[in-house]
Amino acid sequence: MGENAASKNYHNNHHLHNHHQVFDVSVDVLPQNGSKCFDDDGRLKRTGTLWTASSHIITAVIGSGVLSLAWAIAQLGWIAGPAVMFLFSLVTYYTSSLLTDCYRTGDPDTGKRNYTYMDAVQSILGGVKVNLCGLVQYIGLFGIAIGYTIASSISMMAIKRSNCFHQSGGQNPCHISSNPYMIMFGITEILLSQIPDFDQLWWLSIVAAVMSFTYSTIGLGLGIGKVAANGTFKGSLTGISIGTVTETEKIWRSFQALGAIAFAYSYSVILIEIQDTVKSPPAESKTMKKAAKISIVVTTTFYMLCGCMGYAAFGDQAPGNLLTGFGFYNPYWLIDIANVAIVIHLVGAYQVFCQPLFAFIEKWANQKWPENYFITKEFKIPVPGFRPYKLNLFRMVWRTIFVLLTTVISMLLPFFNDVVGILGALGFWPLTVYFPVEMYIVQKKIPKWSTRWICLQMLSMACLVISLVAVAGSIAGVVLDLKVYKPFKTSY
Repeated sequence: MGENAASKNYHNNHHLHNHHQVFDVSVDVLPQNGSKCFDDDGRLKRTGTLWTASSHIITAVIGSGVLSLAWAIAQLGWIAGPAVMFLFSLVTYYTSSLLTDCYRTGDPDTGKRNYTYMDAVQSILGGVKVNLCGLVQYIGLFGIAIGYTIASSISMMAIKRSNCFHQSGGQNPCHISSNPYMIMFGITEILLSQIPDFDQLWWLSIVAAVMSFTYSTIGLGLGIGKVAANGTFKGSLTGISIGTVTETEKIWRSFQALGAIAFAYSYSVILIEIQDTVKSPPAESKTMKKAAKISIVVTTTFYMLCGCMGYAAFGDQAPGNLLTGFGFYNPYWLIDIANVAIVIHLVGAYQVFCQPLFAFIEKWANQKWPENYFITKEFKIPVPGFRPYKLNLFRMVWRTIFVLLTTVISMLLPFFNDVVGILGALGFWPLTVYFPVEMYIVQKKIPKWSTRWICLQMLSMACLVISLVAVAGSIAGVVLDLKVYKPFKTSY
């Protein structure tokens, strides 16, 4: 989700941290309101508009979450599926509009700006909650790295299989192992993660946006085509029928579907970073509320189309990942294009999510052991035609270990749906509901036990229950999958 938008804004953040001292001085020197080139915090004038903000959010939200939506709707059925999706979009819209009021601490027009989600939690809530928020966010990023490794290896396998199927005329079942593909992905990421600030390359987010629209649209188109070929809408009002799965399985899978849908909507983490690119006047929060409305309407429409068309095409048999679950065999070259697009998207997205985590750990290590030669020393290596490359041993070793770890875990647990469910559910409540609600209560000084306070707390509690249920469902899914699965021996 947050691939594209996050990349631009982390740039500003790094920029900010490096030149902090300079800015503190310049704020006093610059005329507060009269400057043409600077904003009130002494940074260059922000130029973002309603449209740039909306497109950032849309490209951030529409990611690999789309692929498991048909499966999620198939677990819930024609009534609950779209209803749950609609509910999630409402909650996300509501909490993100609460979050937009937290961009400035105190006064909505002149208060101190918060540049990232963590900054907002720090300046409004402070204390233990900051560490909690950081922990949830970074664990989430670690999980996303695993989810992406699995997803991209599945897509690479799908290309291999669809070609093998095509050559053998559908005779050969073409069992292949996912491990070589995960290792290939891992090696690529080790190389890319050595490029400091890779997530700030401006073209990365454009590529990611184009790719995600490519594969989502192909998935949607194939779904519509299949429905037309079948001549009917498959699926039932109550979802997957007992018989195809047992009763307990159905319950667990319905819970897991909630997690998958939550994963598709979890972008609140980068909302403040996007807001930080928006110009004022009008107040940033006003622009951002409109942007949230536009983008949520667009993504929900798109999700409903993709999910419902996928379900209508396959009914109970809707695959966990629309483009690789072999619901579609032909036109095989089109499915290959979609899978290549997924892989390219995920290779970049992996870095966009992991680089902030890398930076965080490196900064922490630098503060903890400032004297340590291994951690702080940078060697300059001349690269012909480019700036000299700064080699730092600690950075090289730690990033390599991180990628190796995510690759090994992916090889042990290659279940795309379960992992997506766990991630979605874990991140959804704390980051999309709990912190925005708590910050809003502090910001607007809402008195305890007032009607408004009680309603907000009830919303928060309800979402917590949904999250816990979804986590339980996904963990049950992993346990069921492990019964029939031997580590390192996956073949589809």
